[in-house]
Amino acid sequence: MGKHVSRTNPSGIDPSHGAPLCVIESRGFADYGLIDSGGGRKLERFGVVTVDRPEPQALWSRRLPAERWAEASAVFSGEDDEDAGKWRRNGAVPESWPIRIRDVTVLGRLSAFRHLGLFPEQLPHWEWMLEGLGTIRQAAPERRPRLLNLFAYTGVASLVAARAGAEVVHLDASKKAIAWARENQAVSGLEGAPIRWIVDDARKFVAREVRRERRYDVILVDPPKFGRGPEGEVWDLFTHLPPLLKDCATLLASGPSRLVLTAYAIRASSLSIGQLLAEVLAGRPGRLESGELAIREEGGGRALATSLFSRWCADA
Repeated sequence: MGKHVSRTNPSGIDPSHGAPLCVIESRGFADYGLIDSGGGRKLERFGVVTVDRPEPQALWSRRLPAERWAEASAVFSGEDDEDAGKWRRNGAVPESWPIRIRDVTVLGRLSAFRHLGLFPEQLPHWEWMLEGLGTIRQAAPERRPRLLNLFAYTGVASLVAARAGAEVVHLDASKKAIAWARENQAVSGLEGAPIRWIVDDARKFVAREVRRERRYDVILVDPPKFGRGPEGEVWDLFTHLPPLLKDCATLLASGPSRLVLTAYAIRASSLSIGQLLAEVLAGRPGRLESGELAIREEGGGRALATSLFSRWCADA
């Protein structure tokens, strides 16, 4: 497993709103590596497939020669992060292939929105989640810890948590994403794991759970900037994230609970989302950490920023 490094950078943040901003970076793992980046692109290895994808954050020059980039199994072209695009295959690329992470398997695929079914920079969050689940099981060995995974996509975090003994509620608005997640469940040998697969609008579901007085030990929130629910419900991060997080705070169990918020491709900052999380969790003892996730190039090269995050851990 790749080494994960947390670097804290002074930010002038009000101490009442958490620790200084930090960078949590991953150096990849056996089935994933960031080979090179630059010129608005990134060259990555996902299992047996190497891909060349757009990456606006890669403002610098490429380290490797053009000949190395030309060896990519597939190259994606698209105008921006919100639009679908096309993959150009250089030779035969399987429709799906296995990618192993932790103790689960994900089926990699070339999707129309440049994704492959896995966000490898999230691995440090999944390991932090596992640490929390272990603490919860020690505190209450008579029950399974409960995880709520919102905007859960292809289910990597859900499967990792289930493998560790958690009871999981996995929610996404896309039937295709849920179907993909269930395929990942099957190839991981976790068909009997206690996972509820739910196609629903996150705001509606969480509001119902508040009324039902449900509680979760760990909550993962990974929303898009814009989106649609299964019945056409509109999701706008700047409008809908604050009330959603307020409801999520209500759903957190007492004791050593945890909440992780990740945000991609938005005109905001980790300072902003950290202060939002601090507000909705005001009055609850715990530790708040905010900053950026990053992937470091293989061989110890440059670190590529991928997303903003804020995460909270209750005092045990």
